[in-house]
Amino acid sequence: MKQSIYHTEDARWQAVETRDANADEQFVFGVITTGIFCRPSCRARHPLRQNVRFYQSADAAQAAGFRPCKRCQPDKAPLHQQRVERIRKACAVLDASEQSLTLDALAQEMAISPYHFHRLFKSVTGMTPKAWQTARRNQRLRDALTHGEAVTPALYQAGFGSGSSFYRDADAALGMTAKQFRSGGKQLSLRYAMVDCHVGRCLVAQSPRGICAVLLGDDDAELEAQLAGLFPLAERRPAQDDFSDILEKVVACIRAPDTRLDLPLDFQGTLFQQQVWEALRAIPSGETISYQALAAKVGKPNAVRAVASACGANRLAIIVPCHRVIRRDGQLSGYRWGVARKAALLQHEAKKET
Repeated sequence: MKQSIYHTEDARWQAVETRDANADEQFVFGVITTGIFCRPSCRARHPLRQNVRFYQSADAAQAAGFRPCKRCQPDKAPLHQQRVERIRKACAVLDASEQSLTLDALAQEMAISPYHFHRLFKSVTGMTPKAWQTARRNQRLRDALTHGEAVTPALYQAGFGSGSSFYRDADAALGMTAKQFRSGGKQLSLRYAMVDCHVGRCLVAQSPRGICAVLLGDDDAELEAQLAGLFPLAERRPAQDDFSDILEKVVACIRAPDTRLDLPLDFQGTLFQQQVWEALRAIPSGETISYQALAAKVGKPNAVRAVASACGANRLAIIVPCHRVIRRDGQLSGYRWGVARKAALLQHEAKKET
């Protein structure tokens, strides 16, 4: 909300009376009978109007001789910024740790209960602490293999434990074996099939780990070219009749977008991309979100362009509903499978909700 809204004392008093949190960044008010100054949203009992003085900042109020309220802490960063900073510190702790940390250990490090830490971490990052650690470890492994590190040292350095689950967990993290990933996806086997849907043709591809691509297009040749561009070194082969059940489930999800796809998914992306994709999957059918709001939802309000890039990197059309992200002014923006198709998808979902 713009600062000019609170440029008069009457407007500021109105904000204090209604405990308007939007005014917290614009001014503070001091109470001459107590010598204390507060945020406009402070939950303490309202003072009498004649005892109130307004100041542009906490520094100005302190210079006038007022003390900060212990309840609303107007001399500190806004509460949401404090929460983001606390989770940022938690992520730094996770990055510095060579081993996975338990929820209890993380919560103790942040001086907060495990329950509240778990809820706060997910609200800021869009992921649970466990999912964040897994995605971060997977990203370290990808980075090491991409830069030519040998498989076994890369696994240890990324934080994968030893034992029988060592290579199994790494395979699940990469969507292929570590050796295949290091060689650029050679020997990775994909099977795929195409089917009609209400927005054209749809290609569904499956890796040994799950559905790895849901692509939209106008004809089969275009879809096969898309798949080849995404997995240039993989072995790509048309699926047999046993793939029909998978196609039916994907088409049912496209037809009824509030349906959760009951199939394993093979996400392959960076930690940040996975955060964005998880946040996208939480947007209900029939609703939209701006790129700015989505960036704030994953705890990085200044990363609007990175959020847009993560949406563009999505390979699972509709399953990860990046078509529900629009510009802040409500206009449609770019879409990997065409703006016209994006409009059709949103219109279809709007009809389903009415």
